[in-house]
This record gives sequence, structure tokens and C-alpha cells, in this order.
Amino acid sequence: MNPQYISLSPLQVATAGFLILASGILGLYLKLKITKSLYIAGLRTVLQLVAMGFVLQWVFKVQSSAAVIFMMAAMTLVAALTSTQRAVRPFPGILLNSISAIWISSWVLLWYGSILVFRIPVWTDPQYVIPLLGMILGNSLNGICLAVDRFTEEVYSKREQVELSLSLGATSWEAAKPALITAVRTGTLPIINSMTVAGVVSLPGMMTGQLIAGVSPLEAVKYQIVIMFLIATSTIFGTLIISLLGYKKLFNSWHQFQYWIVGKRS
Repeated sequence: MNPQYISLSPLQVATAGFLILASGILGLYLKLKITKSLYIAGLRTVLQLVAMGFVLQWVFKVQSSAAVIFMMAAMTLVAALTSTQRAVRPFPGILLNSISAIWISSWVLLWYGSILVFRIPVWTDPQYVIPLLGMILGNSLNGICLAVDRFTEEVYSKREQVELSLSLGATSWEAAKPALITAVRTGTLPIINSMTVAGVVSLPGMMTGQLIAGVSPLEAVKYQIVIMFLIATSTIFGTLIISLLGYKKLFNSWHQFQYWIVGKRS
């Protein structure tokens, strides 16, 4: 059997879009209050992906290292902004913390994968680095969002326990450590679950895409293993960094818990 790539026409894509239309109508009929958000999400998906497609075509065509780095920086910044918008209990400096955590964790793992694993001749080759960064960012972003939310919620909701520990002579690190551990575990749980069922319950996105494109199943498997390991490590680094930066912001050098700087998003 010769694998053949199936090119999709606009009509075929619209046929898939009919499913979202039907789902929204069903939600409206059952009064689930999801129709508006579902349609907005669907429209954003189409517009954002089409725009990204045109941008990628241009980047692939010009083969400019500056253009590739600029696009990677923009993707990272958008990921950081998204993570702060999702935070239920924001605090001053959370945006800078998110930028630092996402930038360090994703770019370090991107460099590791590009240079040491895939051994790409040119590090800024858009064919490899942009898809790799996109997959790393998309998955580690969820972990970082969960971690920062869980950490602030843990220390804020258990303020009395934290302050009791501090009043009994505990350092800020000792008082905040349980919340830090909980935050990192919460942030890394989704990717650990994904790794646990990969190939048994689900076929991950990159492997599925390569199989559809006609790549050998064993080659697709090797790529997917590498990607999942990069994503998992980036998520662990990112959740750890965002939790530690949050700890440094919420506790001062006098071992005081600065609960008053924690907000509440409506």
C-alpha cells in the first residue's frame, strides 16, 4: 500500500465546521449556555490558524533567521499573556513571572531538542523549530497556568495555617513548601497522564499528523516519544519556576506572607 496525502478543499473543512454549528444549536436547545463561547472559540480557531498559515508560508519562503526568532518570541509572549489572563488570583509581577517561566523552560528545551536530539544543521530552521516550540508552549502553558493558580489559592485559602507556621518560628520556605509541592504536582499531572496513556488510549497529535501525511509508523513513534519527553520536561521546569517566582513575590525577606497583594479576578 502506497501512503497518499489527502489534500482538503475549503468545502471539506466547512463540512467539519458543521459539527461546531450543530453542537452550538444543541447547546442552545438544551440551554447549556455554551453556544456563544463555542462559536467565538470556533471563529477564533479558524481566523488564528489561517493567519498563522499565511505567516508560516512567508517565513518558510524568506528563510530569515531574524523572522524566525521574531515569530518565536511573539509566540512565547502571547503564551505568557494567556497564562496571566487565566489566573484566578493575580498578583503584581505575575506577568513577568509567567514570561520568565515560559521563556526559560520552553527555549531551553527547544535548544536541547534542536541541537542534541534532532541535530538540526541550522538552529533557526523554521520547518523544525516553530512546530517544536508551538507544541512545547501549548502543553507547558497549561501546566504553568494550573501551577500558579494552585499555588496562590493554596497559600491564600490556607492563610491562617501559613501565618501560624510563621508565628511558631517556621521560615517562609517551610511555610510555603506544601503549597509549592501541590502546585508543581497539579501542573505536571496532565502531561504525566498523557504520557501514561500514550499509544494505548490515545495517539498524540504529532504522531497522528505524521501518519496521515504518510510517514512510517515507527518513524512517527520515535518523533512522538522525543516530543513528549521535551514537553514533559519543559512543563516540569515551567511549573517549578513559576511556583518559585510566586513564592519570592508573596513572601518578603522578613518571612512575612504578603497576602494583601493577592487579587481576585471576577
